[in-house]
Amino acid sequence: MHDVCALLLHRSKKRAHIVIPPESMGKSATSIRSKSHASRSSGDMDDSGSSSEGSEEEDQQDRRPESNADLPNEYWQIQKLIKYLKGGNQTATVIALCALLEFDLKQEACQLAIRDSGGLDLLINLLETNESRCMIGTLKILREISTNSLTCTAIVDLAGLPMLVQILTSPNRELKCLAAETIANVAKFKRARRIVRHNGGIRKLVGLLSSPGRPSTPVTGERSDIEVARSAALALWSCSKSKSNKMPMYQELIRSEGMVQNLVRGLKMENQELQKHCASAIFKCAEEESTRNLVREHEGLPSLATLLRVTKNKDLLCAATGAVWKCSKSPENVKKLKKLRVIDQLVSLLSKQPEEVLVNVVGALGECAATDADNRVALRKAGGVVPLVQLLTGTNQALLINTTKSVGACALDNDSMTLIDKNDGVRLLWSLLKSPNTEACAAWAICPCIEHAKDAGELVRSFVGGLELIVGLLKSPDREVLASVCAAIAKIAQDEENLGVITDHGVVPLLAALTDTTDDHLRKHLSDAIARCCMWRNNRVAFGEEKAVAPLVTYLHSPDPLVHRATACALHQLSKDPDNCITMHEAEVVQPLLKMVGSRDEILQEAAAGCISNIRHLALANEKAKFK
Repeated sequence: MHDVCALLLHRSKKRAHIVIPPESMGKSATSIRSKSHASRSSGDMDDSGSSSEGSEEEDQQDRRPESNADLPNEYWQIQKLIKYLKGGNQTATVIALCALLEFDLKQEACQLAIRDSGGLDLLINLLETNESRCMIGTLKILREISTNSLTCTAIVDLAGLPMLVQILTSPNRELKCLAAETIANVAKFKRARRIVRHNGGIRKLVGLLSSPGRPSTPVTGERSDIEVARSAALALWSCSKSKSNKMPMYQELIRSEGMVQNLVRGLKMENQELQKHCASAIFKCAEEESTRNLVREHEGLPSLATLLRVTKNKDLLCAATGAVWKCSKSPENVKKLKKLRVIDQLVSLLSKQPEEVLVNVVGALGECAATDADNRVALRKAGGVVPLVQLLTGTNQALLINTTKSVGACALDNDSMTLIDKNDGVRLLWSLLKSPNTEACAAWAICPCIEHAKDAGELVRSFVGGLELIVGLLKSPDREVLASVCAAIAKIAQDEENLGVITDHGVVPLLAALTDTTDDHLRKHLSDAIARCCMWRNNRVAFGEEKAVAPLVTYLHSPDPLVHRATACALHQLSKDPDNCITMHEAEVVQPLLKMVGSRDEILQEAAAGCISNIRHLALANEKAKFK
């Protein structure tokens, strides 16, 4: 490398500068443009619709040494090479680029030297040349330095992404691969992903996935079609990242651009890295039901099931299990996975696997078990229940959340519930109620455990302080926690002794305080809990005194029929108290209940009729009293 530097220095003194003709270079490397934040295009704006995990921050401070004496020798060598890039001809430019690649460009000092000397601006200018050697050398440098978040931000600020996207249409495979790999590095923060989309990058990357996939390169040293597809999948993986609680803008594009079919095709290619990236992209995008349906329609599920056997490649296994997990959120996919005997394969992965794989495996088992009774039996027969219970003792929050859901799904099977109880699974679930990260899913899991346990009442009472703990969770500000706890209380209250205990712990005023909610999910389970708690002594009267009756009447105007059923049952129980009947009548409960008497839902029909009957009996009693 030092010889190259000396050669360049010698040439700069001996020769005159040569102007490269337009037909040779397209644009001179000496044409350095001045760019600033103020000149960004309309696409170069903050993306409010998407965010990703990991290195997303753009406001990091550039950590510089306190003095020039602290800078390593590489810093000054790189700055000299940048000067040759600015003033050299085509040959000198290529040599300088090769010399730069000899450095470890991922080091902070090397990247600092490039930024300080204006080298990044120059490199982006070189992308506009028509000389493939210069472009390849430039892209190799950009690919290396774009692993740094500060450099990524600078590339975006200098309008480098539109040029990278344009290179994706080049006939040169090497250029396409390098451009896609650089985009994969840069598109890890939201503004960059938006610019890729605005410049048609998603469509171009999807197009690269549909290459025929020849196993050998047509020209020695040139990239193969599979490598091009792998690089495109890598870039699309970065672009598809977004928070699952927001409408992901890329997921819609991925579906509309036909990406899913190409991703499924990539799963079948004999290239594990390509398979990994395709499975990872499916993992990220299959939160949407339409994407999951497309994976099934394009026969992607058998390919994913096959990849579950590749246990030596942990990265590929993690991606494949994640894709299976997300795809199993659709009942139709669960049916297909059931035919593929995926349960047995997933159970075999419950031991000796990294936690990131276990999170996905357990998540998939939970979805499959919750949807289909045969899958619960298959899971038990494959020996999966005990390992799942044992995972409840871990500390990984994501794994604990998925495990509690899976154990709860298993508890719907009576024989599995016996195994859960024998292995102390219910106690472990109850202990997870103490954690703010797992309290909601733990409460949901406890519900089927109570319902299917042989002696549920005694089982619940065996946990010292357990009933006080679950009643106390009714003070939570989290609606999901409240809904799950109400559901658990509805099950607990089926045992008379336990109902007496939770009443003593103040369950009635706590439930009554929640009745003003407009959340139908909470309304349904809250009504169930109130209906059950009315069975104990004077709890009906207490609910009336706590002003819980009139708000319940408003639930009958909800569009959710499950809310109607639960509310009618609660009102029926409350209507056994005369004062509550008066409150209901004043709240105009009769008309909506009359409509529900004609429902096809027999439980709703009987509860509505029973409530009207109690109100009518009270009215008749009042009429008789007037004539006495």
